[in-house]
Amino acid sequence: MEAFQEILKRSKNIVAIAGAGLSAGSGIPTFRGAGGLWRKYDAISLATPEAFRSDPSLVWQFYHYRRTIAGQKSPNAAHYALASLSIPSVLKRVAPNAESFTLVTQNIDGLSTRAFREVAQRHSLSERDIDNLTRDTIIEMHGRLFDVLCTDSSCGHREHNTTNPICPALAGTEEITERHHEIDEWPAIAPLDLPRCPKCDALARPGVVWFGEGIQRTYTIDSVVEKADLALVVGTSSTVYPASGYQSIVAESGGNVAVFNIDDDTISSGRHLSFIGKCEDILPTALFGADVPEHPKAVKGDESCT
Repeated sequence: MEAFQEILKRSKNIVAIAGAGLSAGSGIPTFRGAGGLWRKYDAISLATPEAFRSDPSLVWQFYHYRRTIAGQKSPNAAHYALASLSIPSVLKRVAPNAESFTLVTQNIDGLSTRAFREVAQRHSLSERDIDNLTRDTIIEMHGRLFDVLCTDSSCGHREHNTTNPICPALAGTEEITERHHEIDEWPAIAPLDLPRCPKCDALARPGVVWFGEGIQRTYTIDSVVEKADLALVVGTSSTVYPASGYQSIVAESGGNVAVFNIDDDTISSGRHLSFIGKCEDILPTALFGADVPEHPKAVKGDESCT
């Protein structure tokens, strides 16, 4: 811990690379761990453009279930710790030489952004400053669960929509997951009853990055990673690409890597530190020592992630 905090004080450009383990303490099930009736499906097969074209009803019900779960959860202490680093005055306190901090998250649940907005409001930032800092410091590389995207390429309208259910036909379908012992299949919802684009009325889809599609803000991420001298790898393993590639770039450039996860299968080196455990328990203390910022709404890690 002392070695990490000394490294933190010296670091100039810090990047946090976050995965599902960051949100597990908030009770967000992992992508591959969706429960109930969804266990009958290969979750990866539901996250492709081909799956949506083949069965938009099934895919929308899967994402409605995930939207419902995410909407019921709150950021945990690890979300708030990273959000605090986004505030320039706080960053300077723990890393006096720091010139930048960027969070690159693979998560689509929006909890990192929610945590940041709460922290920024506590620091009395204006809405304009909050919007600017959000854009500059948080990169949601796989999109956002609550974004909705038009499937008509000539329109391409995207909007943020937290309405639940997003359309009447999806109401109650999330409960089927809890009743999977009684029900063998999902109801078939006609495309006209699924979410539609408010601009052109074409079929809409979840605004997330699916397998086979390019991640968002690639060039910005590459630029951030290439100049980073400290990578915080939070809740993701070294086997998950592209996160594993990002931490390797930092290490190969002479930077330091600190892993915060329930396990660590990265090959250790002299510039690699491991903190094994729940992110929400370890990360705040590692970053702030005994002076962890208070965030009353933070989940303390006692919620189930199933």
